[in-house]
Amino acid sequence: MSWIVSLPCTRAEAEALSGEIPALDAAPEAPVVVTREIDEDAGTWQLDAYMDDAPGDDLLRLIQSLAPSAKGVAPTVAELPEEDWVTLSQQGLEPVRAGRFFVHTSSYADRVPPGTTSFLIDASQAFGTGGHDTTAGCLAMLDRLARAGAAPRNIADIGTGTGLLAFAAMALWPRARVIASDIDPASIFVTRDNAAINDVPLGRGGGRLALAVAPGTDHPAIRHRAPYDLVIANILAGPLITLAPDIAAATAPGGRAILAGLIARQMDPVLAAYRAHGFRLSARGGSAEWPCLLLTKRRRYGYRRKERALHRASPSDATFGSW
Repeated sequence: MSWIVSLPCTRAEAEALSGEIPALDAAPEAPVVVTREIDEDAGTWQLDAYMDDAPGDDLLRLIQSLAPSAKGVAPTVAELPEEDWVTLSQQGLEPVRAGRFFVHTSSYADRVPPGTTSFLIDASQAFGTGGHDTTAGCLAMLDRLARAGAAPRNIADIGTGTGLLAFAAMALWPRARVIASDIDPASIFVTRDNAAINDVPLGRGGGRLALAVAPGTDHPAIRHRAPYDLVIANILAGPLITLAPDIAAATAPGGRAILAGLIARQMDPVLAAYRAHGFRLSARGGSAEWPCLLLTKRRRYGYRRKERALHRASPSDATFGSW
């Protein structure tokens, strides 16, 4: 079983908790702490701490100390279910080979081909084990970029799921700063666990992975680290279109975006949305049914930091799917 401890917090406290948290370093098994905006109009934020075991009094006090504004507020403590439909639907997955990458579950840990970059990703509460064409297409596109000599130094993985694509980017460019976000807090918990399994260090600096719970790019940590040389978004067509202005605003001139999660008939409207914000199509990969698009932002569009997201991601886009 896993556990979650939740507390209200301020925006300033959320920003302070967007990277490494020294106060947790001394904890025997530090929880993963994420923050998210609950109500934009009211400016309400929430701190969520995920852990494997039920929290004791000392850990609860430590978590409460991270949000001084919530002094006197009793934290909400809840047990998370051990299994869910995503896990059950992904059991029995075969390993995936995409470019130099080999993605496998625990049952194939002793059968990793030599000369590959391997990741162990078991079925979990998040999507992205490598088995779907969209994820495999993104892995192959990342490999293609690296073979072409690309060297991004600042990378964002939007809708990270299991963290796999962020891990792959870090393997290709080990000195890069990488941040992975997802609208689902459970995905960030899964990513934290997968990072430990695959020896991916967490943190703010180069060669470390930062985590954030966010709808699209709408999180202070994501905005403050912009502009990005490379943005990866393997979600669905509706959110991709909704996020086009935000991803464009977060991408450096000459920077690239890898987009996936769309089906072939949705490619034209997705491309139209991004062309309107200064991108051009550089390459198409993936499969015939599930394309993976590599876009490049034209340099004449420049870069402007956004203090707030102009187009917040909607929880549901009826025509093209949802988060």
